Amino acid sequence: MKAVLTGHTHGLGEALAATLRARGIPVLGLARGRSPQPDDDGFTQIALDLADAAALARWLTGDALSRFVAAADRVLLINNAGTLGPVAPAGRQGATAIAQAVALNVAAPLALTDALVATAAHASERRIVHISSGAAHTPYAGWSIYCATKAALDQHARAAALDAPAGTRIVSLAPGVIDTAMQAQIRATPLADFPNRARFEALQRDGALLSPADCARRLVDYLLSERFGAEPVADLRTALP
Repeated sequence: MKAVLTGHTHGLGEALAATLRARGIPVLGLARGRSPQPDDDGFTQIALDLADAAALARWLTGDALSRFVAAADRVLLINNAGTLGPVAPAGRQGATAIAQAVALNVAAPLALTDALVATAAHASERRIVHISSGAAHTPYAGWSIYCATKAALDQHARAAALDAPAGTRIVSLAPGVIDTAMQAQIRATPLADFPNRARFEALQRDGALLSPADCARRLVDYLLSERFGAEPVADLRTALP
């Protein structure tokens, strides 16, 4: 078994990389930066800006992905990389920021899913998880881009599950509210841009945020379980008993 993981350098992605490696699953990490963890037989890093559609397309035309998955009978893809911004009402978001968010949050996961299914066609099983959010179905003022991109992942999983080849399972998964740099970014956002900030301040104050390590453990448990793929859209808080 091998795993391809995006956004592995911090937050939930960093915890997922550690959890997978602790379970003996080699990881190919794709991110704009690099983790301080050294590359070894169980960990390979590729510095790649996933918000750059042209750069991602060039990388996918190479053989790095096929070489990594070549000998694996089971392959995992965790589309974890994403961005919260631009956080602002329409009219103050900016075309460049919108395009970059859509490229990272939507285009990259869809392109990697397509590439993984094709490249790992030899494997007996392919499991793909998009890291989604409750914002996919709950609208928030100031988060129109984030909400829309996460909703796109949910709908992609629903449609892809209908025509996925045998041995492929795909789920768009809301992991819960995690104590990461993204949460700090939310709490630092001006109220004029994000009127719901108080709700997230209260989650931190009340100790209601999940640790990245605990979330990663539960997520990998779910990803490897027989329950994975039963529904194409799921919430980690209720996906496991």
